[in-house]
Amino acid sequence: MDLILPLIILIAKIVEASLETIRTVYISRGHKYLASGIGVLKTGIWLISTGIVLTNLSYLPGIIAYIAGYGIGTLLGMEIEKKIAIGNEVVRIIGVKEPDALMQRLGDLGFGITRINGSGRFTQTVSVLFLVIPRREEGRLLDVLQKEYPDLLFTIEDISTMSERSGYFGNQRKHFLSSLLGQ
Repeated sequence: MDLILPLIILIAKIVEASLETIRTVYISRGHKYLASGIGVLKTGIWLISTGIVLTNLSYLPGIIAYIAGYGIGTLLGMEIEKKIAIGNEVVRIIGVKEPDALMQRLGDLGFGITRINGSGRFTQTVSVLFLVIPRREEGRLLDVLQKEYPDLLFTIEDISTMSERSGYFGNQRKHFLSSLLGQ
């Protein structure tokens, strides 16, 4: 029981906490079936790892492994979810300069854009650009915005529910698995 039991507890708790973190994110994004499936797997691992710790409560290395696994698993789960990047985001770009060149640049990259003209308290005119993008495209968009247009203000928010309208977002067909996973 030297190092094997704490190692088993540590690995199980890392996996369980990672799954719980991912599940929580998917619940907040409205991916109920994916979150439910992850929850079933996570609960099975939790029962095993917690059961091992509770039956060996006087074994300090096991308790430390359980606690450490929770922290490591939470961080790992956040990184995994960021890499998976399921879902869509709405990006708002606000600028005081004429946005035609930016719209052309983003359009050339394949992004659809909606423009609204407005006014601000400190400027006479502003342009607000709206983009709906897949989360996996965020990095590519941010590279362009931060390197080529550093003076723009932009915000990015997750979308939990979105209508599927081919007229606005292209004629993309969804596969059964993509629908199940909430993509």
